[in-house]
Amino acid sequence: MFLSTKFLPMSDTVIRIENLSKKYIIAHQQQERYTVLRDVIANQIKSLGSLINPKAKTENPNCEEFWALKDVSFEIKQGDRVGIIGRNGAGKSTLLKILSRITEPTHGCINIKGRIASLLEVGTGFHPELTGRENIYLNGAILGMSKAEIKRKFDEIVAFSEVEKFLDTPVKRYSSGMYVRLAFAVAAHLEPEILIVDEVLAVGDAAFQQKCLGKMEDVGKEGRTVLFVSHNMATVKQLCNCAFLLYQGNLIFQGNPHEAISQYMQKSTQGKHFHQPNIYHHIKGDFRAEIEKITINNLDNSEITFSIFEKVKISIKYKVNKPIDELDFFVLIYNLEDGEVQTSLFQRDSLSNIQPLSNYGTISVEFINPLMPGKYTISAGIFDKNKRFVDWVELAESFYVESAFINGNKYDQRLGKISIQGTWYAE
Repeated sequence: MFLSTKFLPMSDTVIRIENLSKKYIIAHQQQERYTVLRDVIANQIKSLGSLINPKAKTENPNCEEFWALKDVSFEIKQGDRVGIIGRNGAGKSTLLKILSRITEPTHGCINIKGRIASLLEVGTGFHPELTGRENIYLNGAILGMSKAEIKRKFDEIVAFSEVEKFLDTPVKRYSSGMYVRLAFAVAAHLEPEILIVDEVLAVGDAAFQQKCLGKMEDVGKEGRTVLFVSHNMATVKQLCNCAFLLYQGNLIFQGNPHEAISQYMQKSTQGKHFHQPNIYHHIKGDFRAEIEKITINNLDNSEITFSIFEKVKISIKYKVNKPIDELDFFVLIYNLEDGEVQTSLFQRDSLSNIQPLSNYGTISVEFINPLMPGKYTISAGIFDKNKRFVDWVELAESFYVESAFINGNKYDQRLGKISIQGTWYAE
């Protein structure tokens, strides 16, 4: 049952979901073989049988059921800023599409109070042939706003989006960044009661992302509700007062963002055996090149340990799938307890310019470990020369940092997140 327009009774609950499930049918391609006379006869008999008895179900061995969401239930209060986290395939985007009335659930009950504005993909809700100005009025009308209401917000939208120069240009000529700027400005300023944002903001630059986060915080303080999907745990902690953790279509935690992030990081890295490259979690990219394996200190097991100030080597094995001019690698290191990025290494910061010599290769980076004792995990990725994502593998490898003994003294009880060895002298 799909009750997206049913209003809740007077209370501070704006979204109530009960036993929500979504099923997809996945078709598997058959191995090619010659069609013979018996295949033609068998197919004709099946077609005749379906005409005689349309209700008869025929099992298709080349199809399987996939439950993107399974019996998900929750309530969201007015003014909540809810972060939705989980690995790719956990059901996050499916949930947002159902709430945005883009996708219909297989079964379950949805009760929503108020208008919803969604920003799920670049250009969602925009007509490519219309100008930016025309799309602002179009989106406002879709949200049920009068022309006078839209006009009252118009200047504020344009100022926030920073696309005034291109306002009378068809949006099909906009860059992805311009699309996102205008789309977010429209969604956030036309006063929907519920704002839904997928990780489309990753397209924008860092300054604009912070601007959007500030606006979403303001939206929550005004008593409106925000649902936000992100793989950036620091952003979730900054913005959200509540978090949902989805895992394989199930809602396994809802509550404090710090606890949700801790469970997410533990869930994402437990039981890894890195000789199996298919466990890697590819977030985004066009896969012109692909990360196949990541190792630390030439080890590929889940109990990698080294001490503070020990030399560390991270190696990334990659495969080139399509012609590409440049490969620009990067590594992010996260604290496994809170999901915060501790440090990052970008190949473009060095003077080396890695060019693929063949379709396969390995690039390594070495550094002196500055991290304090604890457990960490890394993500690694590839940009092209235009800083477009080619591949990004999230939470690919974990390691421990243990205490070190320096001049016979145990070095571990220090404040801060990183260790710096300094040279002391008197002047």
